[in-house]
Amino acid sequence: MDEHNHPWAGVFAATLCCFHPDQSVDEAGLEAYFRELAAVRGLRGLVCNGHTGEIMSLRPAERAQVTRVAARSAGPSPRKIKVVSGVSAEGSAEAVDHALAAKEAGADAILLMPPHHWLRFGRSSRTAVGFFADVAAAGIPICVHQYPAWCKASYSLAEMLEIVKIPQVVTIKMGTRDMARWLWDYEQLKAAAPHVTIITCHDEYLMPTLLEAGDGALVGFAGFAPGLIIELVHACLAGDLARAKKAHRTVAPLARMIYNFGEPGCGAHQRMKAARWIMGRFPSYTMRRPLRDLEAADLEKIRRGLREISYPVVK
Repeated sequence: MDEHNHPWAGVFAATLCCFHPDQSVDEAGLEAYFRELAAVRGLRGLVCNGHTGEIMSLRPAERAQVTRVAARSAGPSPRKIKVVSGVSAEGSAEAVDHALAAKEAGADAILLMPPHHWLRFGRSSRTAVGFFADVAAAGIPICVHQYPAWCKASYSLAEMLEIVKIPQVVTIKMGTRDMARWLWDYEQLKAAAPHVTIITCHDEYLMPTLLEAGDGALVGFAGFAPGLIIELVHACLAGDLARAKKAHRTVAPLARMIYNFGEPGCGAHQRMKAARWIMGRFPSYTMRRPLRDLEAADLEKIRRGLREISYPVVK
């Protein structure tokens, strides 16, 4: 697949969210950050209100507020990059409400997360597929958010093969973290729905997934160092191993600093925000409650990590 021409292939940045010390959304800081990312050549979209963007601690009106800022920052339609807004809700009716709000705020698509009560109680296949059919009524393109295979909210291949039949589904953010099945799932889904892209969200092992199979990446790393991630992803998609390994020599130590040999999560997003702040590229490292500020020792560890790879340290 030509990632340069397909609208849902290539690199999408899962974005951070800016907050004032009083926990309110910092619109000016957010707009400056979004505009910086939108200006990076090769970026295909801004994905706000994801886990990186602290969706779980944002009120519904704030999610729409962040989406409006992203849409404004990306420019008027038809624009060169997409704006995708995360939707997380426990029921279909609420998810439709959030999808309609994102559409009204200027989103080109939604990133639809599974209801989180499934993590505790599970669900049937009819419920999982039906959830997408329900939310499709909002009339906005849907990016499927596939959770890790070890959790009860993850979709099986059989379920995904049904989900991609829904016309509004345009791409799958594939986060199974099951490398034994990665290529098989990709091949089966592409055979069934070649128009639906499969993009990785495996920040912590981005290169291996893309060298094996994939149409792009939707990762928080692209909201941290977009140029570097675009170079790595495009090298992988082109099958240029030498070029990919060269980019990965910088990505790998950054991944260890941010992800600490684990999956993306609240701690990683906090370290990512702090790192950009230390580099002078983010207004603050304030996270939404209940998260607390990083300890001074943690900030110093990030400073050391940035210095070791010759990244700027200004704070």
